[in-house]
Amino acid sequence: MFGLFKKKKTTHTPVLADLNNEPISEGDIVQSLRYELGKCRVITTDKGLAYESLENGKQVGWHLMVDASTDLQKVRKVTQ
Repeated sequence: MFGLFKKKKTTHTPVLADLNNEPISEGDIVQSLRYELGKCRVITTDKGLAYESLENGKQVGWHLMVDASTDLQKVRKVTQ
């Protein structure tokens, strides 16, 4: 009975993939669909993975790019 009100720990982590479900990893180039970043490179910072705009140098953490309805990133991977 005493365990009824304990908080359950969740380990839900969004998938690091673009809207087409293509895996994203460090060094990949993506087209951002948020924050007017344009084309970005996926980089590792002291706070974890981030997108760095190739156009203006602005950095945005991966967690700010999560699409709430799909848990995918609001980016499209650029393939050459």
